[in-house]
Amino acid sequence: MSLEIPDYPFQGYIFDCDGTLVDSMPLHYVAWTEALKRHEAPFVFTEDDFYGNAGMKEQDVVRWLNQRHGSDLDPVSVDELKMKIFARRIPELQAIRQVAEFARSIHGRFPMAVASGSAEPTVRASLEVTGLIGLFPIIITPERVKHGKPAPDMFLLAAELMGVPPAECLVLEDGNSGLQAAKAAGMQTVFIPRSLR
Repeated sequence: MSLEIPDYPFQGYIFDCDGTLVDSMPLHYVAWTEALKRHEAPFVFTEDDFYGNAGMKEQDVVRWLNQRHGSDLDPVSVDELKMKIFARRIPELQAIRQVAEFARSIHGRFPMAVASGSAEPTVRASLEVTGLIGLFPIIITPERVKHGKPAPDMFLLAAELMGVPPAECLVLEDGNSGLQAAKAAGMQTVFIPRSLR
């Protein structure tokens, strides 16, 4: 399968990180399952649950799981443990080749940003280990906005910092919440399927 970019004169490009630029989703899933197990979660966190909530802030995923399963896991402590487990695995990460190549091909010709549901240190470390950090002067994470994905806040902030109207931006995303956020921001999208990895 190949990456197909719409034929439109976009003025700016916004990339999700996990599952779009960096093939990190399998490692995130391992970190999630281990963190939930150590917190004695009374349910199984399935791959469908995981991919269905891709792009959401970790603590919001824990709140969703609590609501769904009637549990009372602490979102902060699960998030912190999950991030520690994932951080140890960051050196294993690889770039998603076609998306990384596209980003390199437009670097210096168009404004570009990353808008990710992960914490900023994780995003920066993931981009550094894959050699992509130098492409993205603008990195937007949930800490910088009031509402994370699926709200449009991160994408609208990225467009503002790039100096590009939202309607002239293309978002590359693998998660439903990110696609919803981009649509709410009035931006066109390219879906990055798992088969592209």
